[in-house]
Amino acid sequence: MEPTEILPIVAILSIVSVEFGGHALLRFITTDRGRLGALRERFFRAGHAHAGVLLVLSLVYLLYLPRAGFGDGLEWLCGGVLLAGVLAQSGGFFLHLGVGQEGHRSPGTLLTRIGALLLAAALIALAAGLIRAA
Repeated sequence: MEPTEILPIVAILSIVSVEFGGHALLRFITTDRGRLGALRERFFRAGHAHAGVLLVLSLVYLLYLPRAGFGDGLEWLCGGVLLAGVLAQSGGFFLHLGVGQEGHRSPGTLLTRIGALLLAAALIALAAGLIRAA
C-alpha cells in the first residue's frame, strides 16, 4: 500500500485517542474539579488541543503529499516525520504535566520543541515539493 493510503488511517485512528482525552478532560474539569491542579490542567488542555488540531492538519497534509511528486520513500519519510512531530509536540505537554514544575523547563518542554521542529521540517519539505511540482 502507498504511504498516503496508510498514514491517513493512522491519523484518523489517533483522533479516537484525542476524543478519549477530551472525555477525560471533561471529567477532570467537571466532576473531579481540582484533582489535577492548575498547572496540570493547563498542560492537559494544551496537549489535547495541539493533538486534535495537528492531526487534522496531518489529514490535509497527506492529501497534498502526492501532489509534491515525491517517490514512495520520501512520502513515507515526510509523512512519518509529520506524525512523529504531532506526537512529540502534543506528547511533550503531557510529559511536562507528569514531571514538570511551574516556571521550569522539563523533558516535556524539550519534547514539545523537538515536535515543533519536526513539524516545520515536514511542512517545509511539502512546500518545497509543491513549488517544484508547480
